Amino acid sequence: MLLDQFRIGPALNFTYLVADRDGGDGVVIDPSYGIDPVLKAIDARGVRVRYILNTHSHPDHTAGNRDVRERTGARVVAHRAAPIGQDVSVDDGDRFRAGPLEFEVVHTPGHTADSVLYVFDGRVATGDTLFVGECGRTDLPGGDPSAMYDSLLHRLVALDDALIVLPGHDYGPTPTSTIAREKRENYTLRPRSREEFLAFLRE
Repeated sequence: MLLDQFRIGPALNFTYLVADRDGGDGVVIDPSYGIDPVLKAIDARGVRVRYILNTHSHPDHTAGNRDVRERTGARVVAHRAAPIGQDVSVDDGDRFRAGPLEFEVVHTPGHTADSVLYVFDGRVATGDTLFVGECGRTDLPGGDPSAMYDSLLHRLVALDDALIVLPGHDYGPTPTSTIAREKRENYTLRPRSREEFLAFLRE
């Protein structure tokens, strides 16, 4: 499988180019500002980009949508609550394919109401729900600390420990991780009651 991770934009965003192989069908995940390196890689590798996958609707994760779409004809995928005029609206549990690659949607509100994870081929793109060693903010418009509790401590920790975590920003000590490592080392995933988690976020 082809997986290129690009650190682009002023906020250390990660954008991903994923395909089954050079010249194969693929997707771009969270195209951020400064998308030119990704476009060059698409051309150099001959990837047929079928979809643009947005983990949520914040501009630093969608700024490159138009450029990728114009270059490739790809369709924009986002949660049904996302206010970005996506071509394909998805919800929890939905699955879709780009060539031989299958993607599963996991709805994880908290950072935003439309936040989702994309699980594929032993990996999970976590957007701003989970970073390496940290979780996303809940104090921005649309954030919901109680929803983040459910998303992190019920849904995310139930994922396969072997999944490789592909975060939305380069905020941690390493650019990727695993669910197992984050459960061991990420202080935001420590077992807590809802009340304890909400108090923790307020600290």
